[in-house]
Amino acid sequence: MKLEIGTKGKDIATGKMKPVSFAQRLHKGWKQWAAVLPFILLGVVGTAVFVIYPMIKNMIISFQDYSIMPNAANSFVGFDNYKLAFNDPSQKFYMAVKNTILNVIVTVPINWFLAIFFAVLINMKFVKFKLAFRAIYYLPIITSWIVVAFLFRFLFASGEYGFINYILLNWLGVIDKPINFLANYWTAMIVIWLFHIWKTVGWGVIIYLAALQGVSKDYYEAAEIDGATGVQQFWKITVPLLTPVTAFILINLINGAFNFFPQVYFISKGGPMDQTQTLPSLMFIQAFSNFKFGYAAAISVMMGLAIFTLTYTQMKKFGNQRFL
Repeated sequence: MKLEIGTKGKDIATGKMKPVSFAQRLHKGWKQWAAVLPFILLGVVGTAVFVIYPMIKNMIISFQDYSIMPNAANSFVGFDNYKLAFNDPSQKFYMAVKNTILNVIVTVPINWFLAIFFAVLINMKFVKFKLAFRAIYYLPIITSWIVVAFLFRFLFASGEYGFINYILLNWLGVIDKPINFLANYWTAMIVIWLFHIWKTVGWGVIIYLAALQGVSKDYYEAAEIDGATGVQQFWKITVPLLTPVTAFILINLINGAFNFFPQVYFISKGGPMDQTQTLPSLMFIQAFSNFKFGYAAAISVMMGLAIFTLTYTQMKKFGNQRFL
């Protein structure tokens, strides 16, 4: 005869766990959900209303000739909006894709290196007023995009009274005439990249500073005894130990570089001649200036798939490491 202990679900004779039926697992799952649902209900409703529904609606719009007018037909056009992106004679979509990829290639490595470099520098023993430095680096994050954009437009304004032009022309004398930064593709892109890096680098600095607090000083003391230089300690100890944090930061930096909208809209407005357009700014123009909502939705779906693929690839690359 087999005796059972119901609370443990074990068979005393064999010492093995008894198989649990599907109904029992389902009942247990519902009880767990019922216990936590009151605490997460608001978050679940908010996610469903403001994230999941708009995402599904956007996918539906991408297959329609959509209009915001009341009682509009919104006819189904299949993949026509997607074909339009690739067959556009002006090639604005290809230009936006190129600029978006350039944003990732240029800003992500610079942003990452500056973040970890300044974090390590502030975290050194001889540096005082650490809280003040944290506040200074984080200040651009909480500053309005519009305010920072006007600052950069003043710095890189055309004519001899633009701040950068004034320094290059009157102080250093390295140029003969003022540079119209926003009238040339590459100089306009450089201004946009500098704007983005200056505005966002402080976020990475704060994250790395928090992570450095958990790195044991024993590693560095042992390295100093072995004669390792500061640069060797940085690359051989600091960078490897912060790999999970780096993965988290890189994923967010890549997502941020894909979402270049205020950087473009407030600085160059896509000019000159739409050459600095990115995917988010092109979506905005097509939707709210040209009223091609289906086309804009199709671009957003393709951009979303690209971001998901990159993020998923990065997470797979770093394996099962813990993220913040």
